[in-house]
Amino acid sequence: RHRTGTMEDSTQPEPAADPPRAVSDEDVYKRWFGLADQDQDGRVTGKDAVEFFGLSGLPKEALSRAWQLADLNRQGYLGKDQFVRALRVIAMVQGGTDVSKVSIEALDAAIDAGSLPVAELEGLAHDSSNKNNPFATKAMAESLKEVAERTGNTYPTKTPGRRNPGSNPRGHRMSAAQATGVVDALKEIYKTKVRPVEEALKFGSFYSPLLTDGDFEGKPNVLLLGQYSTGKTTFIKHLLGTEYPGCNIGPEPTTDRFVVVTHGREPRVTPGQTLAVQTDKPFTGLSNFGSAFLSKFQASSCDAKLLEEVTIIDTPGVLSGEKQRIDRGYSFVHVCEWFAARSDVILLLFDPHKLDISDEFKSVIASLRGHDDKVRVVLNKADQVSAQQLMRVYGALMWSLGKVFNTPEVCKVYVGSFNDKPLNTENNQLGAELFEKEQGDLKRDLLDIPQRSCDRKVNEFVKRVRACVTHAKIMTHLRGKMPLMAGHESKQKKLLGRLDKEFEECVHSHQIPKGDLPNERRFAEICKGIPIWKMQKVDKRQMKALEEVLSVDIPDVMRRFDNPF
Repeated sequence: RHRTGTMEDSTQPEPAADPPRAVSDEDVYKRWFGLADQDQDGRVTGKDAVEFFGLSGLPKEALSRAWQLADLNRQGYLGKDQFVRALRVIAMVQGGTDVSKVSIEALDAAIDAGSLPVAELEGLAHDSSNKNNPFATKAMAESLKEVAERTGNTYPTKTPGRRNPGSNPRGHRMSAAQATGVVDALKEIYKTKVRPVEEALKFGSFYSPLLTDGDFEGKPNVLLLGQYSTGKTTFIKHLLGTEYPGCNIGPEPTTDRFVVVTHGREPRVTPGQTLAVQTDKPFTGLSNFGSAFLSKFQASSCDAKLLEEVTIIDTPGVLSGEKQRIDRGYSFVHVCEWFAARSDVILLLFDPHKLDISDEFKSVIASLRGHDDKVRVVLNKADQVSAQQLMRVYGALMWSLGKVFNTPEVCKVYVGSFNDKPLNTENNQLGAELFEKEQGDLKRDLLDIPQRSCDRKVNEFVKRVRACVTHAKIMTHLRGKMPLMAGHESKQKKLLGRLDKEFEECVHSHQIPKGDLPNERRFAEICKGIPIWKMQKVDKRQMKALEEVLSVDIPDVMRRFDNPF
């Protein structure tokens, strides 16, 4: 310090400026997202990705792997988070990692270690964005096209122009060819080709209610079924790591309602009547079960990581013994059937001390026919019995299930004790390792659900369209048997009385597979209140369009939204 006489200079040095904050690769990629998303609809489609990722100069094999690991749910497009993951895969390969060794685990390890560089794309700086575009809009498009052609990463098919959902003119409907994802395409096919036929032939009364946007867009569902006190609610608490609002656990029948457990930042309970009128949620069809059911239905929201990906449905315990005579006020079996059709996985929970399958439980399991691939069996509380007893319990369970399912295939069975308490090894010291492995396998099965969700929606949609085609052919056949002038009621009664013969005639005259025919008794029961002769006629043009959904439209959707590389 300088001194003047005895006075010390009081001037203090300037404080050092904070070092500039390091920009993360995620920040860079999210800025680039606006450049890749050429129509600014919040989605990077296959066409967008082929052109934009081509700027990396990598071969198709590497870019194909990037898309595969980014679009895990097979939606046919990339959102911001998926776009970031794809570019991180590109960065890994540019950094020297062999394409064959790139996996989700390897990517996560590289992210945790902080060893990933920022991907290098031709003509783009780290601060490039749609607000700081290094190219003019036209020049950018030309650059993308030129690089794509030079590297051979050209899009295989011509995709029609797409609209921005926010700028859709009133009354204008997007065609399936203009959709930017699998779910969007299915919605448009349904609205234009399938729903008109369903409405004309009252298909919703026979199969399930007409679909809404919420049915297509909802998260994958996990349905839990079982007798009371088999640990369904405890099982959910174990998966979530927390209790959901309104849950009650005890040895007596505690869950007396259907509870949809969803994700929410704040704990909240929404009554069933409110849920049934919200068209953006997939529960409007439950209105058909009436107020008696809706008063026993609710949604509970809580902030659990798993619920960001899936929705869990807790159910009342299936009744047994004398309690089966109690009238619930609604059809428990039909409600379970409705949820089963919309679920990705159905878990049947059993207790080693409650292996008997009551008549109501047998009816519930029978209603799951057609959804066998979704069913998993959980033998819960398995640490409460010895190894010898567990072996006998397992055999008895498989024998009981074999009689109810009436199929040669055996369901996947998970054995364990799914609660927050430490495993009880007093009775079975050899079982601890087995239970831990089984719990790990079940959790992996559930965590894989989001990746299969889009495929499941396509599969369920195909099943519905097939059922609609069959329904249309049957109704056309029955309507053709009606007299022109009078005697409609008596003729309909006669036809319904010999429905087995009419169905057999339909099989031969309309080429309907026998496996697609509906249940005769249920079909006749529903038809009693519906005058068939008053139904609208489905013309040949509508019928051809409906059949083309299966033969042309859906295969085209799956082809267009598959891996573009």
